[in-house]
Amino acid sequence: MPCSMIPKVIAQSKSADAGSMEVTTEYIAAGGNRHPAAADWDSISGLVAFGSDRNVALWRPLSDEHRGVESLLSGHADKVNAVRFFPGSLKNTNVVLSGSVDQTIRVWRFATDWPEGYENAAVLEGHTGSVNCIAVLAGSNVIASGAADATIRIWTLNASETSVGVELLQTIKLSPRFFPLALALDHLGTFGAFILAVGGTKSLVQIYIAGEKEQTATFGLQAILPGHEGWIRSLDFVAEDFLGCNDLLLASASQDKYIRLWRVHEAREQPTVGSVLRTPGKLLSNKDHQFKAAGVPYSLTFEALLLGHEDWIYTVSWKRSVGRLELLSASADNSLAIWEADKTSGIWICTTRLGEISAQKGSTTATGSTGGFWIGLWSSDGASILSLGRTGSWRFWKRDSVEDRWVQSLGISGHVKNVKGIAWAKDGAYLLSTSSDQTTRLHAEWKRKAKRSWHEFARPQIHGYDLNCVDTFRHSQFISGADEKLLRVFDEPRAVADILERLSGTGSSSHQHMADAANIPVLGLSNKAVGLLDDDEDLVPSAGTDHLEAPDPISDLRKFTLPNHHPPLEDQLARHTLWPEREKLYGHGYEISTVAASHNGSVVATACKASSIEHAAIRLYDTRQWREVRAPMLVHSLTVTCLRFSEDDQFLLSAGRDRQLAVFIRNDDSPQTYALQCQNPKAHSRMILGAAWAPLLAGRSFATAGRDKYVKLWRLQDANLHCKGTIGVSSSVTSIDFSPVTVGNTLILAVGTETGGLFLHSLDASTLSMRASHNVDSR
Repeated sequence: MPCSMIPKVIAQSKSADAGSMEVTTEYIAAGGNRHPAAADWDSISGLVAFGSDRNVALWRPLSDEHRGVESLLSGHADKVNAVRFFPGSLKNTNVVLSGSVDQTIRVWRFATDWPEGYENAAVLEGHTGSVNCIAVLAGSNVIASGAADATIRIWTLNASETSVGVELLQTIKLSPRFFPLALALDHLGTFGAFILAVGGTKSLVQIYIAGEKEQTATFGLQAILPGHEGWIRSLDFVAEDFLGCNDLLLASASQDKYIRLWRVHEAREQPTVGSVLRTPGKLLSNKDHQFKAAGVPYSLTFEALLLGHEDWIYTVSWKRSVGRLELLSASADNSLAIWEADKTSGIWICTTRLGEISAQKGSTTATGSTGGFWIGLWSSDGASILSLGRTGSWRFWKRDSVEDRWVQSLGISGHVKNVKGIAWAKDGAYLLSTSSDQTTRLHAEWKRKAKRSWHEFARPQIHGYDLNCVDTFRHSQFISGADEKLLRVFDEPRAVADILERLSGTGSSSHQHMADAANIPVLGLSNKAVGLLDDDEDLVPSAGTDHLEAPDPISDLRKFTLPNHHPPLEDQLARHTLWPEREKLYGHGYEISTVAASHNGSVVATACKASSIEHAAIRLYDTRQWREVRAPMLVHSLTVTCLRFSEDDQFLLSAGRDRQLAVFIRNDDSPQTYALQCQNPKAHSRMILGAAWAPLLAGRSFATAGRDKYVKLWRLQDANLHCKGTIGVSSSVTSIDFSPVTVGNTLILAVGTETGGLFLHSLDASTLSMRASHNVDSR
């Protein structure tokens, strides 16, 4: 299903009366956007808001329910780059600000009468480029936004329980021209002045100062801070407030791998810092930048240079507690660092480093987090840390005050690009999803006494091509197709089966025939079966193994690697939950477009992208010997978009971009072969994007969905197709499916649209007429 929205919603009907269905959201899997400003952690509500494609996702990481993403705020037309909570004093006046590539800023106000918990209260327009950063300030209603139009806009926001008002105060055109990527805003002194730091696609930081009155605050450029040698990616102010000192410290993080600290000091008394500092190969100038704010003189000087990261630094964030000031940095070198000034010398040192360090780094983009950590966030009490990695997953650490160390806890994960296919296990034990982010992920329910929550339990496939389709067969196998000419078949490993049985209560009766685990060879694409190793064993390739097929030593599996009491953490998902590859299926000439496995698991039907009848062939494979069972079935002239077997595998349904649908019937003498029974060359006025068989209660009936914004209901009678009804939809329909569970004589049909809308329709099984419609998500 081609969609920009990553989350998949599992809905359950709780009503016996299909005309009054009650639907609840059980699970949302949403990967975070890889932008340093795309997340914020609210100190009052405990909510984390982060950009997930064009949505804003809300999550409570400190909740012991582990429910993951609670809801999605939808409205932006393109990817969300910046998210900030507007600091309020009460939970019921919470406001979220989000900036997007669509050049707008949306204001979301807390509203109990909205299913998502927030309503879109205002849309701020005016920027002519992608909004990259937003700055807010506690105790003030001033907001600053920066965009790729090389301007900073200053706004005032007034929020109450019932309304939100926003006014534009000023537009600052940056000179020299550059695109702002980071903003920091704070109070200056006790006379109500403001200080704004701006950084971006230049190696300098600009300092703007505004006067006393919020409603008429006008910012003017007062200082330019040189020193960095790369783009500025993050800025953050903190009031030192230590031993009577009310200086401000500004941290700036850059792509030059360094963090610089700057001190803003009331100039009646100069700070005691040397005029010139020397480091190996660098001369650090300590020029005194002087300016006035609200009639008070100030000086801004260089304070310290923090060295330790080995790659770009994306975010820096201060956390102040009683007698303690800490700085958190997130870097592309796969690490988080916590910096603190030594109490004796005052020198800033790295006291803690978290993430993937030295030997823990992956040797390939498949098994390592190449791209590092894009975001680092503190909790309000400084006892927890969140970080977002390349895979879109959130890592979560908690401070153990007894042992004085940080312990990794359970975070959340999700795809970071279009989800192209989903498939339930045949017994409903888990859900597989596959995506353009080149991963296949397994989602299952974590059951613990009275608590239930869904999580990613495995990442069976980490590929080098965008994945397009997936289906399951038998109990523990699946097949997937990607932007390559072959399909790959995978078996469940014992390590994954054990953790599913232990935490989810599902699994096969015997795991003896399963491989222990799987490993990706260096420079390879095929997951190889490997055995679990004892602590005193080394991973040794078998004799005669080519060096390119040698196993990746970083991913070697020790016994009991996977946790016993909670779902796998992100590091474990990326390395220790791969499924071994059993077979490759060849025959297609172009990228695989769709795949379907029969319910009894004996046949697999596949198709590839095509612009001619020759390549639009449907191929069938016998799963016992993994061979093509007969000559390709040539019916369609363009790409086949959907293949579905009927509930009893008696029929195979195909639909394609050529607007045609076809029904094939199984050969009783050769159950692995199918022959064309009937077809409709113009079933829809535009391409068909989805098809699904109804349960046998409705006879030989099915539904098709197309770009023409219609769902059509068909019945197969006397080897002929009859259209029994049509359902109009407001936008193109990209996916449909019937619930295998019926309510009396009622069928439930789920319809998904290209705009993200989700609808449930209840149909009469006898006539296929619609009884009721339920709007689950009308985006």
